[in-house]
Amino acid sequence: MPQINPYKIAIPQEKVDRLKQKLALADFPSELEGAEWEYGTPLAEVKRLTEYWHKSFDWRKAEAKMNELPHFSTDINVDNFETLNIHFVHQQSEVKGAIPLLFAHGWPGSFHEAVKILPDLVQGSKDFPAFHVVAPSLPSFGFSEGTKKKGFTTRQHSEVCHKLMLALGYDKYVTQGGDIGWGVTRGLAYLYPESCKATHTNFPRPNPPMIKQHPALYFESLQSTLSEMEKSGTTRTKWFLDDGFGYNVEQSTKPQTIGHSMTDSPIGLLAWILEKLHDWTDSYPWTDEEILTWISIYAFSTAGPAASQRIYYESKHDKDKFGDKLSEYIPDVKLGVTKFPKEIVQHPKLWNQTLGPLVFESEYTKGGHFAAWERPDAIVQDLRTMFGKEGGAYGVVKGKTGFE
Repeated sequence: MPQINPYKIAIPQEKVDRLKQKLALADFPSELEGAEWEYGTPLAEVKRLTEYWHKSFDWRKAEAKMNELPHFSTDINVDNFETLNIHFVHQQSEVKGAIPLLFAHGWPGSFHEAVKILPDLVQGSKDFPAFHVVAPSLPSFGFSEGTKKKGFTTRQHSEVCHKLMLALGYDKYVTQGGDIGWGVTRGLAYLYPESCKATHTNFPRPNPPMIKQHPALYFESLQSTLSEMEKSGTTRTKWFLDDGFGYNVEQSTKPQTIGHSMTDSPIGLLAWILEKLHDWTDSYPWTDEEILTWISIYAFSTAGPAASQRIYYESKHDKDKFGDKLSEYIPDVKLGVTKFPKEIVQHPKLWNQTLGPLVFESEYTKGGHFAAWERPDAIVQDLRTMFGKEGGAYGVVKGKTGFE
């Protein structure tokens, strides 16, 4: 059994100083009149945040705040790859019957996305369940080590998360995730259905119902009409694929090229990620502290900010097409889906039934891609409902119902 070690975020001072030096020496591009966000991250916004990052942002203060959480690390051996030191937050509930839950983040997020849902999820009462929450830095993200070998796909990310849960003594657990976290949670359900008993996602990626696999759903889809929210979701998806997908093309074809900029230039990193924080949320009122903490985690990440982008390349070039399997029907793992109006890719609600035994669905009129950060209230509420006494996933982890 791997040894679990306490972990403290402690970035060497020379790295902090070097970042400040780079910010002080920054050069900025020109900009067209009236460009705003249409052409990408606006010059004025990048200059303003660069100034704040250089002169006012206190990494040590942000670091201390993060270190208030229980951080740990452990070595996970990945089959046919190497042993990686994996960082994670493990917030345990005082409720004896709490449900083990793995939170899987995406790009450009991190374990930090979970901090707003942690306090409520570990609480329990007679009315709602409690959870033991595990929020890892995925391999090559945050404060986990990155692989040195090609071909590290979502399959390996799922393997790492499963072995982490086993190392913590959780042989049965549930999951929550979006973005890349959707792939990880689905990978856990696909590879380890004996352990992953249910999953909740805010980023479902279903296939349309086909007559051979889902004849009843296929004919129902032919007769159904889209709701107003589904119509808006179709428009949102078209915008994303037409005008917001450039990052994905670059990261899934030539991640090393853009990786040089992400690693050497904190301004490049800021602009690259800030665009997503703006475009992928539902007018979320980001503070400068939130933005710069978020981006500093990438700047100071153990494997470096370029490493986290390679998962896009590996997924696109995966000969096994593991990602395709994750949109197939997984029969033995219960599924819950939450939909937000500013999610970047959306499908008709009916399609979710092609993914597995769907026991929970909800829709909100406010919220976007980074659901646990933008709408922690909604994610907490939906997990409590899905796994509560009247929920479709109640009691999926034997002996761990979330109640005393």
